[in-house]
Amino acid sequence: MVHAGIVGTGIYIPEARMTARKISESTGGVWSEQAVIDKLGIVSKPIPGPGDGTQEMGVRAALDCLENTGVDPKEIDLILCIGEEWKEYPLTTSALYIQDKIGAANAWGIDVQNRCCTCVSAIKIAVDMISADPAINTVMVAGGYRNGDFVDYTDKDMSMMFDLAAGAGAMILKKNYSKNIVLGSHIIADGSLSRTAGVKIGGINEPFTRDTIEAGYRSLKLFDARKMKDRLNEVSMKNWYTCIDESLRKGNKTRSDIGYLAILHFKKSAHLALLKDLGLREDQSIYLDQYGHLGQIDQILSIHLGVQSGKIKAGTNVVTLAAGIGYVWAANLIHWG
Repeated sequence: MVHAGIVGTGIYIPEARMTARKISESTGGVWSEQAVIDKLGIVSKPIPGPGDGTQEMGVRAALDCLENTGVDPKEIDLILCIGEEWKEYPLTTSALYIQDKIGAANAWGIDVQNRCCTCVSAIKIAVDMISADPAINTVMVAGGYRNGDFVDYTDKDMSMMFDLAAGAGAMILKKNYSKNIVLGSHIIADGSLSRTAGVKIGGINEPFTRDTIEAGYRSLKLFDARKMKDRLNEVSMKNWYTCIDESLRKGNKTRSDIGYLAILHFKKSAHLALLKDLGLREDQSIYLDQYGHLGQIDQILSIHLGVQSGKIKAGTNVVTLAAGIGYVWAANLIHWG
């Protein structure tokens, strides 16, 4: 049977930082520095500097991935760009920008978008396309993220997004690669939440005007905070566990086989509760309190750091876990080594 394995990863993290103290100050003191650290789980987070555009950061992560893996860019058949829609120029194709900049002359590319689930979803898409198309042998998943630009720290409903940061990640998957094999994936969607969060101003329904430009660039909002929070309280953890269990089932594994959890950043108490429910120790994951939430890049970053630290090694069953506004929950199972 055709399978796909992960050859390696690459990341790009901007040098500029926003500390917990600065986040506290940006809230007008509503959140204290210690509460930002203890409750929101943010010690500091990377923010974009000059030249750190979404597409450009994606290129830098892709180049890092090529250097780390030794893969010739001309071997790449397909680029799945997981970069965000907030980028240097609207309506440009990020995958093709990356294709040109890294010299992947033989690849075609497409932008895929599933909010903070995009990486986990793109891994499934890459595996499925490798399995289905004889012409696709090597796939790069890459992209950048800086949605934190839109956060209004004075909006009390937005504390769940105070951790939004900036950075990029990339990974390469190959057909019948003998290591780091993706064994299973599962995705759940709930479209009833499709318009409960997003950037309020600047689209067709509420275009920029002379009077709304400044507010527009701080208009990442919960459109219906009560509906979103009530629905997530009802289904979110259940859907996550279903994604985990189905990914494990497809790979003929159980929860007891999980060796490492590559999960997005969210509040520390929920992170620890999830590990406990899965029977995992704290050292079987990495809490990204020094990075915040890089959207869909979190899973690549967690795997990258996990391999570097030795928490992921030969024989480790890695579960990636993500959730994205819209609303989507997703997991992959990867047998490392």
